Formats: sequence, C-alpha cells, structure tokens
Amino acid sequence: MADAGRPGPDRARYRRILRFASLQLVQLWWFELFLPRIGLSGVAERTRTDRMRRIAQRFHVLAVDLGGLMIKVGQFMSSRLDVLPPEITDELAGLQDEVPAVPFSEIKALAEAELGAPFARAFAWVDENALAAASLGQVHRARLSELDAADTGLEDVVVKVQRPGIDEIVATDLAALRKVAGWLRRVRIVSDRVDAPALVEEFAHTCQEEIDYLHEAANAERFAENFQGDPLVGTPRIVWERTTRRVLTLEDVTAIKINDVDALRAAGIDPAEVADAFAKAMFEQVFTHSFFHADPHPGNIFVTPVGDSWRLTFVDFGMMGEVPEGLRGGLRSLVIAVAARDGRRLVNAVQEVGVLLPSADTKAFEKAITALFARFGGMGFAELATVDPREFRDFAVEFGDTIRALPFQLPEGMLLLFRAVALTSGMCSGLNPTFNVWDAVEPFAAQLLRDESGSTARAFADEAWKTAVTTARLPGRIDAVITEIEEGTVTFDTSRLERRLDSLMRIGTRVISAVVFAGLAVGGSLLIGSVPPLGIVLMSVSIVPLLHAVFGGVGRR
Repeated sequence: MADAGRPGPDRARYRRILRFASLQLVQLWWFELFLPRIGLSGVAERTRTDRMRRIAQRFHVLAVDLGGLMIKVGQFMSSRLDVLPPEITDELAGLQDEVPAVPFSEIKALAEAELGAPFARAFAWVDENALAAASLGQVHRARLSELDAADTGLEDVVVKVQRPGIDEIVATDLAALRKVAGWLRRVRIVSDRVDAPALVEEFAHTCQEEIDYLHEAANAERFAENFQGDPLVGTPRIVWERTTRRVLTLEDVTAIKINDVDALRAAGIDPAEVADAFAKAMFEQVFTHSFFHADPHPGNIFVTPVGDSWRLTFVDFGMMGEVPEGLRGGLRSLVIAVAARDGRRLVNAVQEVGVLLPSADTKAFEKAITALFARFGGMGFAELATVDPREFRDFAVEFGDTIRALPFQLPEGMLLLFRAVALTSGMCSGLNPTFNVWDAVEPFAAQLLRDESGSTARAFADEAWKTAVTTARLPGRIDAVITEIEEGTVTFDTSRLERRLDSLMRIGTRVISAVVFAGLAVGGSLLIGSVPPLGIVLMSVSIVPLLHAVFGGVGRR
C-alpha cells in the first residue's frame, strides 16, 4: 500500500481525501461517460449544474473539517475559471482560511525551540490571544525586548508561528493530491482539458514557499525595495534576529482594513482614491517590477493614515508571483489588445501567452470577443449594472457554447497573476462602484505602446545603419570588380549552371509529353464510342508521349 508507512492519524487523513476523490470520480464516470454511451446524455446534461454544486458543497465541508492544505486547495480551485465550471468556482469562492487557534502553549513551545530562547528573553511581552489563525500558521502581537528594540528601532511587532505538525500535514495532503492527479490523468474528458499532475505540482510549489518564513521575509524586503521612495506604498520591516523558517517577526503595521469603507471615511479618506491607488500599485507590480503580491485580499492590505495623507501597507508575502521574461511579451500584447478593443489582436495575444491551446477555433473566438468589445468594452462595473440583463443572456446564448468549448488552460505561472488581478478588480469595485479597470490599465498600456514603438524605432535604426555601412563599402567593391575585368582576371564557372539548365530543359520536355499524352488519351476515350477508328488511333498514338514522359530521364543522371 502507498500509505502503509504513514502514522495512524496521517494515514486516516490520506485515506479520507482519497475516498472523497474516488466517490466523485465514480459519479463523474457514471454521468459523463456511461450514461451518454447508452443514449442518456440528456440525463447527464439536465443534472450537471446541481451535481457540480453538490460536489463543491461537499468539498467545502471536507476542507473546513480537515484544514491544512485542503482550504488552500479550495481557494486554488475557486480561481481556476479556466478548467472548472462556475458552479464549483462560485461555491468555493467564499472559502475562508480561518480555523480555530492552536493553544498558546503549543505555539510558545514551537517558537522557543526555533528561536533557541524562551519567550521571556526574546520578547518583553507576547499576547496569548491570537491576532489571526489560518490553516498554516497563526499570528500574535508582541513587544521586543529592550536590547532588540534598541538594535532595530522597533518596539511593537507581530510574531507569525507555523501550526505545530504542519509539515507532516502538508506532506500527507500533497501525497493524496498527487495520487488523485494520477487518476485524473487517465480520465480522458479531464486530461483533454487540464494537466492535473502539473496543476498539483504548481500548487505544491506555492505551498512549500508559503510555509518557509525565511522565503517570505526575503519577499517582503524585495517588495519594499521595489517601492522604495514611493510614499503611497509601505511594507513592514523584518526583525531578522527573531526570524527562522518557522517563526517570522516583523513590524506591527495594523491599521484600517482596505475594505472598511466606514472607517476610511471616518478618517477623512476617500475610498475611491484608495481604489485608484491600490489598482495602480498592483498593476505597477505586474507591468513594471514583474514581481507581485498574489494574495491581496482585505486582510493583507491596510490603509495607514500618515499626517494629512495616507499610504497602502501590504502584509503577508508568502504567496508572491513573478512574470517570467517569456510571458512578459505576451502580456504586453494582451494589454495593448484590450486597450485597443482589437478582437483579432487579443486572440493572437491569448495564443502567445499560452492560455488558448493551438487546437482552438480562433475564428469563432474572435467573433465572440469582437462582439463583446463592441457592446460592453470599456464599461465599468457601475455601467454594466445598468445594462439590461437580457443583453447578457442573449450574448451568453449566442457565444456561451463557443467560449466553453474552447481549450483554455492557464499555463504555469499564470495562475497567481490571474488570482491577483481578479482580487484587485473585485476589491476596487467594492471601494468604488464606478471603478473602471480599463482606466487603471490604460497608463500602463500607453507605456507599453511607447516601449513597443521605441523598440521598433531602434530596430529600424539598426537596419538603417547596416544598410548605410553596406552602401558605403559598395563603391570600393564595384571598383575592384571593374579593375579585375579590365585586367582580364575575372573568371566565371558556368558548368554547374549549364548542367542545371540542361536538367530543367529535360524536365520541361517531359512535362509537355505528359500533357500531350493526357490530351490524346482523353480525346480518344471520348471518340471511341462515336468514331471508333479515330478513337483507337488517338489512344494508340498517346503511348509515345507517355513513354517519353516516364522514361525520358533514364540514362541521363
């Protein structure tokens, strides 16, 4: 057995995950494969929406009960709009990473073992009540010791500690997920749409980075460096002396949650301005730094009053994304296409990014996108809210099947970007109902266009320089050739050219013979019924050009 070596609790957890997955796969096989084969595909289609919703509901219960990575799996699936139906993604969208706190005594024991010092010496004070508790770790407020405070210039901090035993839970959950992915790879209706093992490995990589607090601390400092000198974006400072792989100590920057509209207005801060600043900060991360916060939910973004102004303060850098060089060009094309409302260019950009597989019917997709731009392009959420719902329904009826049938899949590295943009758009719309994401993207699209024009101009200049150099050398080369001609030292080897011409002549005569044969043979076959003697003569004569066409080149090679 694959799980024979696991301890009791881990083995039970492993088996429970596999049992849940196997039951859903049996249901999938029955409704989506077996019933259509016996002519009952209508039953599968009529029940599909309710079945998908019930699967998501049952997984929601399982995730909350098991905790660990299962909550992360649910959040991961809720963002996979490319491979999962909306009945599943909508149901899992509200899955929150909130679990009961671990007793403080267990947190204290783990942290003291990691830090190599008792809490009483490492900190002047630690709040025993958790500030936040999640599936992978929990956070407590604390105050640095006098010595550490003098060294760092900080006093109030938060201490993030991994949940005890989380490494074993993560290993168990990933082993179960890899097993399920292996099953899904053998189910054709799944494997045609998604590479399940690759998805699991992408998820595993993200989770392993998230439970390494040294990695998170390095991410925080890299993020801070990117926004150095920007008064509108702030990050907490890291206390490296009190940070290990399982314990992270950083500046306490708790302030107004970005989605607390009432608190913002009470502080004299316009939520609409916050929305604009947040969108600008997020898109700058993507398009300028190529390193972005991939989990910008309300608990990870604060609005910090600073005198008469304010700034956005980002926290929790465990889940960060990067835009690789190969993806950057495709994203540039995608943004420019959306800004220009160019359906054909968007289809090409989607293929360049790798979201749309080569087998897709791009003509149908381009038609759908062009219609979408023509009717709804450039609208903000408030404007979309005023559109007659029947228009959305008509569009869905006309193009819904086309879109759903397309072989979409977010390539590796795109998932976190997709999640970040979706959370940003939703957050900004909550702060400002008239927020238009296109307005936020437009400055970056304009810069991308300028960069693209600059690149084109540089390429043109390089080519012009090469041409100029060649032109400058041309008179000297011509003079040298003329001198050789005058001296009679120029020789031409035409033997290869003559052989080639001879070969072409032979081929040409054989083609003519083939045409003559075809004419004689067809004419003879038409006349043999009405004028038999003439038909027979023509067909007999046609043998001569046929023999020349077939054997004319033999013996000349």
